[in-house]
Amino acid sequence: MLTRLHIRNYAIIKEIEIQFQEGLTIITGETGAGKSILMGALSLVLGERADLKSLFIKDDKCFIEAVFDIENLESVKTFLVEHDLDTDHEVILRREINPNGKTRAFINDTPVTLDILSSLASKLIDLHRQFDTQQLQQSSEHLHLLDEVCAHQDSLRNYQHQFKNWKSLQLTYQVIVSQNQTIKQELDYHQFLFEELATFQPKEGELELIEQELFLLTHSEALKNSLQYSLHQLKERDDSILSMIKGMSNQLESHADKVVILQELNARIQSTHIELKEIAAEIESLQNATQPDEARMLSLTERVNEGNRLLKKHHCLNDSQLVALQIQLAQKIQQAATADDEEHILQKQIDETFHHVSKLAATLSLTRKQNIPAIEQKVNALLKKVGMPNAELKVQQTTTDYNEYGNDKVDILFDANQTGNFSSIAKVASGGELSRLMLCLKSLLAHSTSLPTLIFDEIDTGISGETAMQVGQILKELSANHQLISITHLPQIAGKAHHHLFIYKQKNTVGHLETHIKVLKIDERIEVLAEMLSGKKINEKAREMVKQLME
Repeated sequence: MLTRLHIRNYAIIKEIEIQFQEGLTIITGETGAGKSILMGALSLVLGERADLKSLFIKDDKCFIEAVFDIENLESVKTFLVEHDLDTDHEVILRREINPNGKTRAFINDTPVTLDILSSLASKLIDLHRQFDTQQLQQSSEHLHLLDEVCAHQDSLRNYQHQFKNWKSLQLTYQVIVSQNQTIKQELDYHQFLFEELATFQPKEGELELIEQELFLLTHSEALKNSLQYSLHQLKERDDSILSMIKGMSNQLESHADKVVILQELNARIQSTHIELKEIAAEIESLQNATQPDEARMLSLTERVNEGNRLLKKHHCLNDSQLVALQIQLAQKIQQAATADDEEHILQKQIDETFHHVSKLAATLSLTRKQNIPAIEQKVNALLKKVGMPNAELKVQQTTTDYNEYGNDKVDILFDANQTGNFSSIAKVASGGELSRLMLCLKSLLAHSTSLPTLIFDEIDTGISGETAMQVGQILKELSANHQLISITHLPQIAGKAHHHLFIYKQKNTVGHLETHIKVLKIDERIEVLAEMLSGKKINEKAREMVKQLME
């Protein structure tokens, strides 16, 4: 439940702090004293968008903090754990609005997004303001009201999971069908490209090797001459390099047994002689292999030309990319061959998922249908209590296309005068009737909701007398299981309070009006309620009537 609300620098509130308790708390005060401003501040800390115009002092920060006791609220504790937030016996929600327009939100002193703040707040409090009766005029909201009474959130979440999966599969199917149509249209072209590459049979690194071999074949005569010259210098002339090195080794060897260093030098010379002999053998082998081969040159030239043509055609840099392209084309051809199979498999999954969706939607529909008679009976009984003896509510359930809430369309219809003709609430209900109808629905919803705190901002619009007495009684009954806070102008309702807060305006030292709030004691309550009954001139009769109201 809400235990404390601290507001600083908001609208005409410089700073106030309010302690709340269990039961029914009534807030009263003169028009313009700041009752609705109080609700506006509370809305901000519950996640509503902020406005710089709400700053009391324009160059100072606005601060709004609400503290809730969550001792027995396991869903709230689970939410805190899931979002890595501190868990204790209480939770603190805070909003800050800076003069530069930037706002910050906190949960237990940890910065959070506005969405997280709003999500948590929805588990703690239900704030009904005057304009919220508009939701009764919107057909889209009627289904949500019915679902709240049905309390089948787990079933609804299960349905929504399957529905989301079904829609996702449909979207995937549409994408695949579109892709497959393109693949089938391009199949002939891809087949042609693949066969062209398959005929060529590209191999990684082949073109580079061919170009090297072509260079050798093209320059075979000049190369052969160079090889012949090198071989002649190494071994064929009389003073060849090999014979000269052999002579050097023989000369040094004759002295090697007397000069130790010559042994190492001679060994190195002999090693060089062996290396040069091997080089000479390889040159001789390459010389013998280097022969003009016109047929080989023609064959290689044709292959490298075809390879270069394909590289240019496909914008490839090398034959490795041609190999990769051939594999890709093969995959596309295979995909085209199996396209229909893929579509059939996915269509089967869609059908199976829809079967689950339709079954879960049918379960939701049945639960709603079973709850409608009790809702109509209870709300119609409450309508009589709040001064609408001839009014009757009817919940109409019809079938519609599948959506995230099932395949039901729900309309709450209204007949104010027992005419038997039920029409849309938006067409036939007045402002006062809407307020009382909302109260009846909220009273019904309260029994199926785990929300610990309910707040009503002037739910008493358009009523008076005995009806106001009945509304006050309904509020008091609601407060037996929920903390209930209500702003009212009617003494009949205020008299039912367990706690009474009075809001008033007062000029500060610089002549500006500020909102203040105080907890009324018994004698103060009697005076305030008497004034609400009879005006500024309070008499004993008014005081006696107030005491009766409070009893």
